[in-house]
Amino acid sequence: MQLQQLAYFVAVADARHFTRAAELSHVSQPSLSQQVRALERELGAELFHRSRSGTALTDAGQALLPLARRILADADSARRAVAETVQLRRGRVRFGAPPSLCASLVPQVLGSYRARHPGVDLRLTEGGSRDLVRDLEAGQLDLALVITPASAATDPLAVTPLLHEDLVLVSAAPLPRRRARITDLRGRDLVMFREGYDVRETTLAACRAAGFEPSYAVEGGEMDAVLAAVRAGLGPAVVPGMVAASAALPSTPFAPPGLGRTIALAHGRDLPLTRAAGAFRETLLAYLREADRTDSLPPGTRLLPTP
Repeated sequence: MQLQQLAYFVAVADARHFTRAAELSHVSQPSLSQQVRALERELGAELFHRSRSGTALTDAGQALLPLARRILADADSARRAVAETVQLRRGRVRFGAPPSLCASLVPQVLGSYRARHPGVDLRLTEGGSRDLVRDLEAGQLDLALVITPASAATDPLAVTPLLHEDLVLVSAAPLPRRRARITDLRGRDLVMFREGYDVRETTLAACRAAGFEPSYAVEGGEMDAVLAAVRAGLGPAVVPGMVAASAALPSTPFAPPGLGRTIALAHGRDLPLTRAAGAFRETLLAYLREADRTDSLPPGTRLLPTP
């Protein structure tokens, strides 16, 4: 049973005449009659009483007509739904990002995308890079901003580096030096993020490379908790430059070669991006290029060359 056969059947039922139905369907009368006959053979029943004066539905035809109309209507709805998705009037994007980016870069990109595609359902997941990588690999996210190399993606993911961001030292009172050194953290009690934050891993790696293990005044906090602990005078903390710019705390950059991280866009390597997710990726890249051109990238970041 084919949709076209059902369409011809409904056309004959409405016109009550094969020739008139063929004209309205823009098909030759023999072709339409042949398709209706094929449908009758498929169903094992005649659908019309045929006469010189016209046609009338048989009992089988009357039983089929409402079902045929419903099937054709459902098929038309399916075509429209797919067309709207392809044209980005519908769809879904599941996007993830670390908290520091959700509070700075991400809202601007979401606003730009929403203005272009208001019918697409946007779902934002906030989390540490390692958690986001896990969700990407499990197929629970379409795209995510992650940090490399601390949360370097595995083979299932395709990763595009986008930005380099400086890490800085924030404290309750200004430090005596204009630039900090990693060795300045030796013997100082730090406010440290919970496990899973890439900033924690980067800080630990830098301290260990300098030959010491850092000590903590408090550890295990999320972004807001870490900043609140610094304001309370518990100790300094290493934070992303974007966060420091809006934290209203004294910040000190690290002396060359500095301390930084790479922000990258990741998605599943083997699963093609949906049209909506692909458009989101292009919106993000376009936003960063324009921000770089107008010198309006978030503080402490620089754009990296992208394919």
